Amino acid sequence: MPIIVNLDVMMAKRKMSLNELSERVGITLANLSILKNGKARAIRFSTLEAICKALNCQPGDILEYVEDGDSRFAKD
Repeated sequence: MPIIVNLDVMMAKRKMSLNELSERVGITLANLSILKNGKARAIRFSTLEAICKALNCQPGDILEYVEDGDSRFAKD
């Protein structure tokens, strides 16, 4: 998938746990984990806004576009 989710990177930079982010954003740990692991097929703008507010970041800090075939992000 050409969209890479860097949520774990921003959480580490902000020293925030998945539990804390889940509480601040108001979504379940399971759904947040799906997003964090790059398995989500979509995200609501309201959820993205809440995550950005909680992490004090921009959407581009969390989401990254890479060309298909970019070997840096190939998953085995």
